[in-house]
Amino acid sequence: MTISPPHETLIATWDHPPAVATRGTVIVVAGRGEHAGVYHRFGTRIAVDGYRVHALGDPTVDPAGVEDHLQALLTESAPVHPVVLVGSDAGALFAAGLVAAGRVDADGLILVGLPTVVPGSEPADWDAELAERTACPTHQNTLRADALVRHGTLAEELPTEWYAAAELTKVRVPILGLHGAADTISPLAGVRTQFAAAPNAELVSIAGGKHDALNDATHRTAAATVVLFLERLRLGAEAPAIAHREL
Repeated sequence: MTISPPHETLIATWDHPPAVATRGTVIVVAGRGEHAGVYHRFGTRIAVDGYRVHALGDPTVDPAGVEDHLQALLTESAPVHPVVLVGSDAGALFAAGLVAAGRVDADGLILVGLPTVVPGSEPADWDAELAERTACPTHQNTLRADALVRHGTLAEELPTEWYAAAELTKVRVPILGLHGAADTISPLAGVRTQFAAAPNAELVSIAGGKHDALNDATHRTAAATVVLFLERLRLGAEAPAIAHREL
């Protein structure tokens, strides 16, 4: 498995083992204060199942640059389909806006911790912010030791036009929502309304989960949910069910 240097680059890539054929392409857009390397654990896990995973940085820092890198991945690297765009926090709002406007051609969309309300509080201290981000002690320690992660960003206001652009009723590809049931940054109740209005969406809540469902204490469950969605997309745009609970 080859891994691009995750910390100093704008794009991090995790490739599947050589003996495994490419099953699809996953492109992650990071959230506020993050960088591409923050998704190392998620990227390596999804790559093991045969998907080529790329991660991009925080779109609030350079939205045009993130979109340019995304377009380059879609047009210059001949990605294997299905191509699925994953966004976390601000990355989810940004990605939803791109797909809704038809500016990005993706086969599916995964929105994690989708923001639905403008932050109304002052920045918390770093330990408090970490607790709001994730309940996983390993990931908390990883963020603590990462000098490139910006503190206090979860209280930053996102562009109002991003909320307007992320109109899920306009997204025609299948959407998977992953959301922590204990998310205090973007409460689950407001997110349900957003997903209920989309033509083809499903929303999975993570019991006790915080804002970053991909890097929470239940990150294995979140990754498994993502893989099931990816496998269903390989069968077609309707993402038909593969496993059925009989009893």
